[in-house]
Amino acid sequence: MDDDELADLLERFGLSEKETDTYLAILEHGESKASTIADAADVSKRYVYSISEELEERGFVEVDDHAVPTVIRPVQPETVVERLTRSVEEIEPELESRFTATERSGEQFEVIKSRQTVIKRIESLLANAETEVTLSLPAEVLPRIRSTLEATVDRGVLVLLLLGATEGDQDIASLAGTASTVRTWDALVPTMLTVDGRHGLLAPSQILTTSASDTRAIAISQEQLAPVLAGSFLANYWPTAEERYVTTPNELPCTYEGFRSAVFQIALHRATDTRIEASVTGSPVGDRDLPSSLSGEVVEVRQSLVRPVSSTLPIENAFELEVDGDRYTVGGTGAFLEDYEAESVTIRALEE
Repeated sequence: MDDDELADLLERFGLSEKETDTYLAILEHGESKASTIADAADVSKRYVYSISEELEERGFVEVDDHAVPTVIRPVQPETVVERLTRSVEEIEPELESRFTATERSGEQFEVIKSRQTVIKRIESLLANAETEVTLSLPAEVLPRIRSTLEATVDRGVLVLLLLGATEGDQDIASLAGTASTVRTWDALVPTMLTVDGRHGLLAPSQILTTSASDTRAIAISQEQLAPVLAGSFLANYWPTAEERYVTTPNELPCTYEGFRSAVFQIALHRATDTRIEASVTGSPVGDRDLPSSLSGEVVEVRQSLVRPVSSTLPIENAFELEVDGDRYTVGGTGAFLEDYEAESVTIRALEE
């Protein structure tokens, strides 16, 4: 467990960030004077005296104010844990007696205050992603979530990653496996995450880069708002950033429930001059008289996920099928300009 994780756990028991830093300094130095603790925790000596009294009331430390100067010593961690455990056990029946179970709404909003919680929420959302992720965050945070990103990519999830505040050229080899495609920007872009068009997170990047930041993050689970975040990511930030890494195309045939995943793979394969056939299930847009499935050669792709860009709008993702001499445009969920709204797409190499 690293220092940030330990601090996050202590904060759950009511310690502020400064209180946590002071308590950890007391633990590390053992019996010490207030001046020693103040220097170690980067706080004032007056603050150490004040917070030590509060920590003593909670059973974390002992203060010997008969000594000159005053001496502060940590209570044995085993004793602290026993006291905390008893407190939790005592409070549980009281909480249960007041608890009324109600069905939670699927539309949820949450304000997140700490850096550790933001990172954990990002990792949790990534771990549960099924089809698509868009993510922008400061480059210095990448090592913290790298393993989770790699596991997400390994599950076949489309991951569009934008790293902000990069310094100089990013090592392309180091980016392999972290996303389906990675772009970089030397500016500090907002931290934005969307997962499967249902969940999202938005935060000023300072909450991840500055320990003393008083900024807040917002997590949402609402199908009407998460796509708005994804649209902002694709329209305002993705086109400006520099493409640094793109994965190799998947082996075919392959079926995709996420429409942008299918468009991304079609673009990659067509870039290698591979002719692609697509079978699409879904429904016609408007009153168009079309069957519940279409199958034909992909003759055009409009997308901005990977360069070269072929769409007229940054958020446009569609392709065109030729079926028995006729051409039909296919879009994803919510399509209204295209002929067909796809729910599932299977692509395969077209035999010559």
